[in-house]
Amino acid sequence: MTNSLANRFAQWRVPTDWQAITSLDCHTGGEPLRIITSGFPVLAGHSILEKRRDCLKNFDHLRTALMFEPRGHADMYGALITEPERADSDFGALFLHNEGYSSMCGHAIIALTKTAIEAGVVAKTLPQTRLRIDVPCGQILAYADVDETGIQKIYFDNVPSFVAQLDQRIEVEGIGMVTYTLAYGGAFYAYVDAPSIGLSLAFDNHRQIIDYGRRIKQAVMASRAVVHPYEDDLSFLYGTIFSAPAEESGVRSRNVCIFAEGELDRSPTGSGVSGQVAILHARGLLGVGQEITIESILGSQFQVSVQQTLQYGPYAAVIPRVQGTAHVIGKNTFYIDPTDPLQQGFILR
Repeated sequence: MTNSLANRFAQWRVPTDWQAITSLDCHTGGEPLRIITSGFPVLAGHSILEKRRDCLKNFDHLRTALMFEPRGHADMYGALITEPERADSDFGALFLHNEGYSSMCGHAIIALTKTAIEAGVVAKTLPQTRLRIDVPCGQILAYADVDETGIQKIYFDNVPSFVAQLDQRIEVEGIGMVTYTLAYGGAFYAYVDAPSIGLSLAFDNHRQIIDYGRRIKQAVMASRAVVHPYEDDLSFLYGTIFSAPAEESGVRSRNVCIFAEGELDRSPTGSGVSGQVAILHARGLLGVGQEITIESILGSQFQVSVQQTLQYGPYAAVIPRVQGTAHVIGKNTFYIDPTDPLQQGFILR
């Protein structure tokens, strides 16, 4: 039986002077991804970093409108599809969050690979479909193993990932002395052993995890420069990643990433686990071809391995391969009423 009264609300019509933006919403291991599918202005610039600068300068109000409340929330994450930068790439992507624009996002790559194949953005080929996606930190090669019933596995090879400095020590207000390792997996993170500072990575401790993550990030940023070997636009500390023993047998560790302005990643973090395997390789604990599993605060899992080693500027680097699972959860059409005083969104935590 249909609800005729409720159905009548569907007859509402949008005024012609309102802006409409549509999205395909997904999650990867619990971490949201809002893929913007129409209504966003075309960005100027050839490179993805140039497009990111244009978005920041001219359309940042649309980022906040789509990521912040009431259309989003403090931990919303988005992807803006662009024309590719490179001749052999399929498309480009900018990544949006509560603070601005990130340089790499593994959970987004997994969701974009799934939806690009299922939507026909790229041709599906059996037994494997390959995609090349331009993102701010470089070109990502993504794969989907496919059979007659659909996609069976999704994984990607990340950009060169490396350890900038092992085992640094810093005094953090409210925590004390903290040992961290600075590593890069498409973005820079400060990696901290959670038990060493008495921090539980249990689901119900998320508020303290966010607080500690923000404190450590701010302390590291205040104490040092974070420098990418080739690109100034990538020279910043994106977040803090805590590691602790996993709750499930056979899983290497539980990783919880606090990034941007206190966002807590629900997935194990694709760029984060990339930096993690660079650290393990540098310590002699993970060889080429060896795969480990890392879980998130929800228990969702990524599999990650070292595919090869290489020299990247002054750093001994690795190419990580990251595997995970994404799901589509809905489609949205968002309207921006020009008379709404909160049209650009707001954020509370």
